[in-house]
Amino acid sequence: MRILVYPHDLRMGGSQLNAIELGAAMQQMGHTVILFGQPGPLVERASELGLEFIAAPLPGKRPSPRVIGALVHTVRERRIDIVHGYEWPPALECLAASKLVRGTTAVATVMSMAVAPFIPKSMPLMVGTEQIQQWEVSRRRRNVHLMEPPVDTRANQASATTGLEVFKRQFAPSDGSLNVVCVTRLAKELKLEGILCAMDVVRLLSTEWPIRLIIAGTGPAAEEVAGLAAGINAATGRDTVTLTGELSDPRPAYAAADVVLGMGGSALRGLSFAKPLVVQGERGFWELLTPDSLPAFLWQGWYGSGPGTTGAGRAGLVSILHALLEDRSLRNALGPFGRTVVEGRFSLDAAAQRQTELYQRFISVRPGLPFALWAEATALSRYSSHVVRRRYQRLQGRQAAEDFNARPVAMTSTGSNVPKAVKA
Repeated sequence: MRILVYPHDLRMGGSQLNAIELGAAMQQMGHTVILFGQPGPLVERASELGLEFIAAPLPGKRPSPRVIGALVHTVRERRIDIVHGYEWPPALECLAASKLVRGTTAVATVMSMAVAPFIPKSMPLMVGTEQIQQWEVSRRRRNVHLMEPPVDTRANQASATTGLEVFKRQFAPSDGSLNVVCVTRLAKELKLEGILCAMDVVRLLSTEWPIRLIIAGTGPAAEEVAGLAAGINAATGRDTVTLTGELSDPRPAYAAADVVLGMGGSALRGLSFAKPLVVQGERGFWELLTPDSLPAFLWQGWYGSGPGTTGAGRAGLVSILHALLEDRSLRNALGPFGRTVVEGRFSLDAAAQRQTELYQRFISVRPGLPFALWAEATALSRYSSHVVRRRYQRLQGRQAAEDFNARPVAMTSTGSNVPKAVKA
């Protein structure tokens, strides 16, 4: 197959890394894979993995006619079979391009915490959690499949990481501190609440323990995070919070960690490095990955909403980190446990094989024309409503930057959908 992979951007992020690593794994299986998108730091990673990159034009409003035109040109020139958009803007642009080039199939992956309602129900869709898949099925989406965030376990381990000593000298000097690492986009939606909480908790714990929080990443909230970090470091008299900025290769940060804080793909990469994981969510959610908590994460994904089992917000995270600080044997046990979880369920090779099989199914089984027309007309109506609502929000001076992450399925679905093992 000839495949075009189009992530929503090529800055550091879990969805983008998934797209690139899966594409490279499929290329190793004998398929031709092209990466398409706005240039960014992850182009270097894609090049290392052997993927050809084609730069997209600046999009302007999304979906973008300029981008659709460039997709159509590329699909025709390269005789692409599958155009695969990650998250809703690339998904809609891929769908539009596929309508203009006969014989091309458009596919969507959504690794956000909810699916935009204007992705047509006729479009093949892959989502990252069982909970989101069931939610979409309950809303009569027929062609939705589970594709959990995969991890390249060979590349994501300390023995395969280059630049670790340089990273340590610059950001994690050997002074006896416990390094708590968070590799994340500094986004105001979904991420910022937990980042600020973690900074405050490390400030509190630093009066009793040698501890350092290392935050790797950048984004719209970078200035706010940097201001708080500067205040904490001034108050504690040391680099209690270290900001690395965006890293083209975040593996040294994971390898230098004693404990990883994260959600989604970042959480899984921390596990691949055999590090204890504290899962970050929203509305005060923090939860340590243990054999007891694992079933819930396999259902809802590496995220949560509301208080964890140790309490809400700052109190919950203080309790978790205090236990990890006090008990080296706990850290030593949870790291290898997490690695076995990733190896057993989130293997990149297994994911690439499954995605290949899904592509073949999507090509061979297409929706009927009446259903496709109905689904696309319904999606267009919903998109129009979305645009009107966003304009109204702007006029009111309030607008979510990542609005579907702002309304996760985990915060809206009912407990009746949760398996008994998870409820317990």
